[in-house]
Amino acid sequence: MSLAKLMRSLHFSDKAELVTTTFYYEPPSKHQDKQFKGDVSAAYAWATQVVEVEVDTLTGIVRIVKVTAAHDVGRVLNRTGIEGQIEGGIVMGQGYAMTEELMVENGRVRNPGFRDYKLITAPEIPEMDVHFIETMDGEGPQGAKGVGEAPAICIAAATANAIENATGVRLRELPFTPEKVYRAMKAARDTGAATQAKAA
Repeated sequence: MSLAKLMRSLHFSDKAELVTTTFYYEPPSKHQDKQFKGDVSAAYAWATQVVEVEVDTLTGIVRIVKVTAAHDVGRVLNRTGIEGQIEGGIVMGQGYAMTEELMVENGRVRNPGFRDYKLITAPEIPEMDVHFIETMDGEGPQGAKGVGEAPAICIAAATANAIENATGVRLRELPFTPEKVYRAMKAARDTGAATQAKAA
């Protein structure tokens, strides 16, 4: 008798008792040692993103125009779902890179509300071009890998690279607020002017 037929017959029987079974598989991994070295995942997801920005050099305002993302996800099982996961991660990473800053002073949060803690809203979301690299992972379900964190991780570094490419200024402190961008550009201009004056 097939399992499906057996379960249906038990379900509709007045003498049936609940039948349950469970199975758990732990893929091979190696715990971290005292030096934090190990191999804690059976499958690692890989991602890369390219960010295009527009920078207003008078105000320091940065606008992310487009994000091109390529993700190794093993096997795509649900294209719409995974696209949504990546798009959501990009927006989350955009907030981390551009606006979200928890200000703590003497143990107290100075910006506890959304008036002062700025989240990304719909008008600020850039165009997104998402690509999948399918590698059929042997340990994942049906060859799939996880994709939870990767989309949010890349954006800050990619945005810093794009700002440097546009302005020549390297920012190393998040978020990239207009004030920080403007101050960095002004400092670079002042240093350049001072160097030229010394050379003259």
